[in-house]
Amino acid sequence: MSFNNFKGKNVPELLAPAGNYEAFLGAIAAGADAVYIGGQRFGARAYADNFDESQVVRAIKYAHLHNRKLYMTVNTLVKEEEFADLYDFLKPYADAGLDGVIVQDFGVFGFIKEHFPNVELHTSTQMAISGVHGAKLMKSLGAVRVVPARELSLKEISRIRKEADIEVEAFIHGAMCYCYSGMCLFSSIVGGRSGNRGRCAQPCRLSYKVEGQESFYPLSLKDMCTIEILPSLIEAGIDSFKIEGRMKKPEFAAGVTAIYRKYIDKYLANPKAEYKVSKKDMDILRHLYLRTGISTGYYNQHNGKNMVTLDQPGYAGSDEILLSKIREKYIIGEKKLPIVAYAYFHVGEESVLTLSIGDESISVVGDVVQKASNRPMTSDDIAKHLMKCGDSFFSLTKEDLTLDISEDEGIFIPIKMLNELRRKAIDELESVLTPSK
Repeated sequence: MSFNNFKGKNVPELLAPAGNYEAFLGAIAAGADAVYIGGQRFGARAYADNFDESQVVRAIKYAHLHNRKLYMTVNTLVKEEEFADLYDFLKPYADAGLDGVIVQDFGVFGFIKEHFPNVELHTSTQMAISGVHGAKLMKSLGAVRVVPARELSLKEISRIRKEADIEVEAFIHGAMCYCYSGMCLFSSIVGGRSGNRGRCAQPCRLSYKVEGQESFYPLSLKDMCTIEILPSLIEAGIDSFKIEGRMKKPEFAAGVTAIYRKYIDKYLANPKAEYKVSKKDMDILRHLYLRTGISTGYYNQHNGKNMVTLDQPGYAGSDEILLSKIREKYIIGEKKLPIVAYAYFHVGEESVLTLSIGDESISVVGDVVQKASNRPMTSDDIAKHLMKCGDSFFSLTKEDLTLDISEDEGIFIPIKMLNELRRKAIDELESVLTPSK
């Protein structure tokens, strides 16, 4: 749904997590405007499946073909000896048109600004931007967006957006870290696994015992769920609504995204109408890997015992029937874009293949068409090979293929030439639709 005419109101981006390519596709199918992922290195979720280089490049192209964006987390603290690898790691993604990187380390921030100026810089929540002055500083250094400290109120976030005049991204759903803005040393101290290096062992989710009392969970925050206060988040001017969960299953990314997409669109379509979340949709969210208790985070309160699970930090469980329905609806692989083709094959002339999609059209020229010495090629022979789009992002049906051929003259086109012509045309169309930065 488009809200370009939604005067006076902010239209937020819905930003979904993806721990692997399947989750990425599910989030896109469910209505995410953008997806954030991690590569094989430099991300704060080292134990997620994460994407290899070819998958990241393909995800960038797929997102852009569907008018979505892709961001990458480069949000760990990087050691001096690792900087030599950072350039080679990021270059393929920057060349492919990566929209932005989420960064914690100031050294990484400066490095990316210098070497990849066309990639947007977003400050991670772990930079702990907690006020207007910090946001203004990051803007002056080249940041396009800040993800403020998670402990800020809605009023404080709104002030940053208005006075610093910089995009603001804020979490709306998922697990919450107990420590200040995720800058935790607890896991590093007790287990040698640093959260700032993407390897948090989550000691905050363990039980602890005070002498004379039963063990309990004093450091385990309830999961965030803001679906019921979405109107106030939209009115606050937040630019991007971020769902936490790169470690969770594809069904989580798709299911949660779909519910938030529904209610964001519903509110923007008619802000004056009564806003109410159905019990059915709340139940869906509760059964998608939420802990036993939920809260709206710090947006409308400053700390409080009611934000901590205390008795039970585990997940409430998931509904297998629900997960199956989500898979059937959203986890369905890549959605191919239908194209229209016109092929020109006449004896003694160069072959031409034109592909079109929307307002875009490209033509490629191949070898000269030969006269058949034995069995001439039929229209069906040619169509069969031109419609094989393989693992490209496109699909072509016989109904959308126009053949202009001198069939009565008896033509011959080597299969290899047909395949090369098709591949060349598809590659050129993809390049036009997903230009590198």
